Amino acid sequence: MLTRFITEVSTRFNPFSVRSKAARLFLTELPPNVRQQGMLVTTQLLPRDSTEPSSLTVKFKDGKVMKLDCEQMGIKRVVEEVDRHSRALQKQADLTEG
Repeated sequence: MLTRFITEVSTRFNPFSVRSKAARLFLTELPPNVRQQGMLVTTQLLPRDSTEPSSLTVKFKDGKVMKLDCEQMGIKRVVEEVDRHSRALQKQADLTEG
């Protein structure tokens, strides 16, 4: 997963819920040193009996904000959506350099 263009990741989920699996797995996909590289990662854990849906918000360097529905999307689809925009930003950066 391309994380170079991500500036902020925000998650809210119930760690005991099966439906929050994609949000939990997305956090594990992030490299361990992203905070040192300047990415802001915030996680809010919901109580065990919470019925609030899990959420994942990703902000990019170009200002785009993605609000992803982790309960309906699997981890593969979440990573695909984030990578799609990151690859577009990578292509744009490559064109402006050369």
